[in-house]
Amino acid sequence: MSDVLHASPLGKNSDYKSEYDPSLLFPIERRDKRKELGIDPDNLPFYGRDLWYGYELSWLNLSGKPVVRVARFELPCSSPCLIESKSFKLYLNSFNQSRFASAEQVADCIARDLSAAAKAPVAVRLYTIDEFEARAFEPAPGINIDEADVIVDCYRYDPTLLARSSTGNKSAADDGLVSETLNTHLLKSNCPVTGQPDWGTLVVSYCGEQIDHASLLKYVCSFRDHQEFHEQCVERAFVDLQKHYRFKELTVYAQYLRRGGLDINPWRSTSDSKPGALRLIRQ
Repeated sequence: MSDVLHASPLGKNSDYKSEYDPSLLFPIERRDKRKELGIDPDNLPFYGRDLWYGYELSWLNLSGKPVVRVARFELPCSSPCLIESKSFKLYLNSFNQSRFASAEQVADCIARDLSAAAKAPVAVRLYTIDEFEARAFEPAPGINIDEADVIVDCYRYDPTLLARSSTGNKSAADDGLVSETLNTHLLKSNCPVTGQPDWGTLVVSYCGEQIDHASLLKYVCSFRDHQEFHEQCVERAFVDLQKHYRFKELTVYAQYLRRGGLDINPWRSTSDSKPGALRLIRQ
């Protein structure tokens, strides 16, 4: 994996091309990291998608007039490859001085290129600024656990920080299973090459054995110095929670802040129901 990452544009001075160039996209195989996490790449334990928003997309119409859009990209988690974010940024910037007849032509072009890089169909939608402004910010769903009174002294990833709840809100029905949604805004991880910080909100929704809120918060804080891509952090959290607790249902997703004009929102779940597209205040 390290050799692959060092071949990417991450951490290097890059020429910003302003003419359309799909070769700038740099795909990274998901398989090796998933094997490290004990995930069978050919039999995933979850459904999901990686939802990206691109805020720096512009091109020229046939008259040479600039057009701007906010883009949404949806990659299935079953795609063999994810797309490295700096290469994605460079690719989107390559549209700047290129002429296209319509927004539909641009969307079709991007969908074709991303699908080829991810090796799976990628859905693309382009919003006008007015359309995107109409999408209100939403609160993070569920119970926020950030005010839990905990001592945090571990900032390197440590799954042993997870602990079972000795007490809690036990449902009288369904053999004591608990259904709840938890969120924390304290998620921070780092780029595996440059070390740049990635900030986000983590949401855990489940039905099953109750998660101890304080230990979950300490666990999330242990990602603070952890170096891994957004998608991999979410899959790691999903796997760790499944190993430690007994669930009937589990959903884990993160809403990361934008960096380089892109935000990434990975979603993994035991349910194949299609999630809504949230937009939180820090995004």
